[in-house]
Amino acid sequence: MPSESRRAAVEISKSLETRSALVDRALERYLPRATAAPGRLHEAMRYSVFAGGKRFRPFLFLASAEAFGLSLDEAMPAACAVEVIHTYSLIHDDLPSMDDSDTRRGLPTCHVVFGEAIAVLAGDALHALAFEILAGMTATFGHPARVAAVIRELSRAIGTHGMVGGQVMDLLAERGDLPHDLVPEIHRRKTGALVRACARAGPLLAGDAADIDPITRYGEHLGLAFQITDDVLDVIGETAKLGKQTGGDQAAAKATYPSVFGLEEARRMALTEMDRAIDALRSLRADRGDVLAALARFVVEREF
Repeated sequence: MPSESRRAAVEISKSLETRSALVDRALERYLPRATAAPGRLHEAMRYSVFAGGKRFRPFLFLASAEAFGLSLDEAMPAACAVEVIHTYSLIHDDLPSMDDSDTRRGLPTCHVVFGEAIAVLAGDALHALAFEILAGMTATFGHPARVAAVIRELSRAIGTHGMVGGQVMDLLAERGDLPHDLVPEIHRRKTGALVRACARAGPLLAGDAADIDPITRYGEHLGLAFQITDDVLDVIGETAKLGKQTGGDQAAAKATYPSVFGLEEARRMALTEMDRAIDALRSLRADRGDVLAALARFVVEREF
């Protein structure tokens, strides 16, 4: 990696750590206390939310919001809602009926610690909490039409047109009921839709429709770059760095980029998606896309 690119990666890594801490502090305000009834459910919710993670999606949300002139305080509630949504999806994704994963972020998964029933309900409760947080923004942020636009965007991103639909396609491909060459479409929905929504949420929340098209293209390509890199890291990454067991996709016969296109081609595809994401930002006004471009490079060049 060229020295300039390496410096940018270091800066993004530091910024991720800083913003992660800010997001965690904000999440503390929204998550129910484990001492409040039903305590076991609240304990499971908190266990999963605060189990670690880089907070990539809220970071992207905040970076997009700041690029369009919003402050951290204005965007933080929605960024927290995004992380709560992401955590709910991980809890359900790890269930025995889905990926049957025993570890997540270096810790036992929610259903391993709390049992399958509580894990399902913890995911359900987090899903509901996310939209409670978003709805509450009409009182703190104002601009109800903008808040509604973000709610609509996130709802579509995690529904049948997005994350849930992608998960169904992933399960069908794993069982041989769907061609593996549909892997790009699977991941556009399962991972890419929420990443795209986080990128688009900045201009939507700011009420700035002028740059929505380049931000949309950026989010679409960033989402694929992120997922392709995840697939590659599952093959070549280290369990200690990733916080989950590597090789799981291959063992489960999942439809991944390396399994369908080969490892080297998958790496090339990740770089291509990164370049396309960065190129989409060139039409934005000066300096708006700098952090977003650095994030795209970081996503592909990361080791975790």
